[in-house]
Amino acid sequence: MDITLKDLHINYSVTGEGRNIVLLHGWGADITLYAGMIKALSAYSKVYALDMPGVGKSDEPPCAWSVDDYTDLVTDFIKTMGIKKADLIGHSFGGRVITKLMNRPQLPCEVDKIVFIDTAGIKPKKKLKTRLKVRKYKIAKKLFANRLMNYLYPDYVENMRKKTGSSDYNSATPVMRATLVKVVNEDLTPLLSGIKRPVLLIWGENDNVTPLSDAQLMEKLIPDSGLYVVKGAGHFSFLERPGEVYAALNNYFSA
Repeated sequence: MDITLKDLHINYSVTGEGRNIVLLHGWGADITLYAGMIKALSAYSKVYALDMPGVGKSDEPPCAWSVDDYTDLVTDFIKTMGIKKADLIGHSFGGRVITKLMNRPQLPCEVDKIVFIDTAGIKPKKKLKTRLKVRKYKIAKKLFANRLMNYLYPDYVENMRKKTGSSDYNSATPVMRATLVKVVNEDLTPLLSGIKRPVLLIWGENDNVTPLSDAQLMEKLIPDSGLYVVKGAGHFSFLERPGEVYAALNNYFSA
């Protein structure tokens, strides 16, 4: 299905009947990746899921967006859908949006329970080697802004970007690259204590994108939270151990 929000065409789905659940996907993913989870949840819930701007079948934002811009869009989505009460699930980037949302003075609906799955938001400290690579890239980018240098070495900066940037950054369009930079450079750690709803943290034991230490810090800072560790799983714990994760969700929502 398609809806217009913020002058953008947004792809979304509504599946099942029962308690309302709003599912927010991770960076670079779209709702198709969560088909198994949506199917499992829709056995006892009405699941709303949307492709965030810039991924899936949704339009790309006109300029670099911040987490707040995505939060504004999700707020509009909830209001437009007429959702009065809902549980929230956020994987990776989706958790960033929920963190922002729950720190706003006025929520778009009554929120009951929250689930963070391998959620992002805690800014990691960059290693010296990484900092030096980024600095070298920025210097080269500024130097090669000179037309003559760019003419003599047209692919130099682009090749350096491919070596320096993450796979998410390198595969993105210019607008989404700028958006990713905005998103990952905002540390949401100070906002965690502002989440005043029950939160279940589901985390892959071997997550190397948002490490388990992030989950342990979140559990410490979010007042009413508990951590469930998925043994042997990584950043996409719900894909690697679907049965285990779906059972944890079912137990949490049925309690």
